Amino acid sequence: MSELKDFKAVIDSDARSTPMRVAFITRRTSPAVKTAAEAQVMTHPEIFLRIAVAIELLVIALIGVSLIWNAPLEQLADPLHTPNPAKAPWYFLGLQELLHYFLPVVAGVLIPGLVIIGLMAIPYCNANIHAEGHWLRNPTWRTRILGVMAALCVFLAAFQAYPVLVPTLVVGGFMVVAARRAEAPTSDFERWLVSKSLSFWIMTWFLAQLVVLTAIGTYFRGPGWSWVWPWRS
Repeated sequence: MSELKDFKAVIDSDARSTPMRVAFITRRTSPAVKTAAEAQVMTHPEIFLRIAVAIELLVIALIGVSLIWNAPLEQLADPLHTPNPAKAPWYFLGLQELLHYFLPVVAGVLIPGLVIIGLMAIPYCNANIHAEGHWLRNPTWRTRILGVMAALCVFLAAFQAYPVLVPTLVVGGFMVVAARRAEAPTSDFERWLVSKSLSFWIMTWFLAQLVVLTAIGTYFRGPGWSWVWPWRS
């Protein structure tokens, strides 16, 4: 009964003033919702016109930037001289860094494939409207998720993928703190951790990996994809 303490049995037809209520509807009666008239904007032509103006301003800004600053291009490609190291564009450097630790089938097929499958599965999952840490309330799911995180750490340690392992341990450590303090958080920071949903932790882990791997591939990889310090020539 403690979970129903926010519900009220009242006679009310305004869904905004009383969002949590129990309505008793008699026969041949339909519930009415009283709402105030809100400002509306038509999709055509108002929204389309605003989008067109925003696109034109963006194009003008890009043209102005390209006229003032030159693009960071290198010299013309020479088939007789291959740069060492041959680096991918910055948005692919994270994937190229993964190829340094894992087999090509793992870094180039398995990991991107799992990411795509995960994105495809999102529409079929239950939406977490309140964005709360529901996974902490279910001990079974909490144990499974932390077990998956521990197995992932063991897998990364076995392949000595330490740049991937360190962000995983950091995110996993905060998840463990949230799991231990789920029942009675003592500080604002712990309450903030407990309130975060599982999607927040997954996205945080993904962004951390993206930033770390891209930074390493950009500044710390030299000839032969060896480790170099950026302040040394």
